[in-house]
Amino acid sequence: MIDRLERIEKRYRALDEEMAAPAAASDLKKLQSLAQEKASLKDVVTRYREYKATMKSLEETKSMLDDGLDEGMRALVKQEIESLESRQDRLFEGLKIALLPKDPHDEKDIIMEIRAGTGGNEAGLFAADLFRMYSRYAQSKGWKMDIISLNESGIGGFKEIILEVKAKGAYSQLKYESGVHRVQRVPTTEASGRIHTSTATVAVLPKAEEVDISINPDDLRIDIFCSGGAGGQNVNKVATAVRVTHLPTGMVVTCQDERSQLQNKLRALSVLRSRLLDIERRKQEEKITLERRFQVGTGDRAEKIRTYNFPQDRVSDHRINLTLHNLPRILQGELDELLDALATNYQAKQLEEQLV
Repeated sequence: MIDRLERIEKRYRALDEEMAAPAAASDLKKLQSLAQEKASLKDVVTRYREYKATMKSLEETKSMLDDGLDEGMRALVKQEIESLESRQDRLFEGLKIALLPKDPHDEKDIIMEIRAGTGGNEAGLFAADLFRMYSRYAQSKGWKMDIISLNESGIGGFKEIILEVKAKGAYSQLKYESGVHRVQRVPTTEASGRIHTSTATVAVLPKAEEVDISINPDDLRIDIFCSGGAGGQNVNKVATAVRVTHLPTGMVVTCQDERSQLQNKLRALSVLRSRLLDIERRKQEEKITLERRFQVGTGDRAEKIRTYNFPQDRVSDHRINLTLHNLPRILQGELDELLDALATNYQAKQLEEQLV
């Protein structure tokens, strides 16, 4: 590991020299490429330099014990040594995590799809709750969120809602939310007060650009129709809604929330590209032992990932056996504790896999 870190630091210094060379200034494309590579190494190099500085301080501090100090000074030096050793251990663990393979999609915007599952009207209401939860989380981070498509259930719930979250690193934060979410609570319409169980599915897809996924226009069927819904002079008068069908997969995307046909078409194609990219990503992950053993972030609908139990004020993530008793705050968008725990657990699994 240390040899690898030394090579990374050496490359980092070489990049500095290349960027300072006169030839680089005349080639903007090359300069940008060098800058991007340097930025990708900066975090690891900064951590490694801090680790080396701590090691040097530790050696110097230990050498002070041989200088004939009195008992009081020896006690202070030993205390400093313990502090430096603890810091060195933390930095070393941080370096191991920093060296883990990076998900190439981590910095991307996302397409999030929330759908009512089993449970009738209650499932639709739960889907709406999840939408509000993620909306408040995004708002707390200063992220921009746009609704692409919405299909309401008529009682305040959603059959389906598709939205786009625009923020650097949004995928890295929310990718573990993919899966089946289960709620256990007494519905407001339940006269007998019985606890009802229902589900909603969440899919978090990295937003694909045209360079990520190429779609053959001949593989598409595009239908134009009048938008549905209440209000607006264009509704049911002008054909602006767009339905895109990907013929090879049978995948259908509908968008009608924008005012123009072109905007709806572009939004629908964006969702389609993201879904196709996710399919390719999941195919690749199936070849990796880690992803077969630890199905997090793959969008797998096979089983529930989390339960929201209202009578017990409990949120349980079944993938990492974590239970929190602050359900109202979580539904208000306070997700950091959950998301951080999932990321930490996933990193630990990666580290275990490297040691096998």
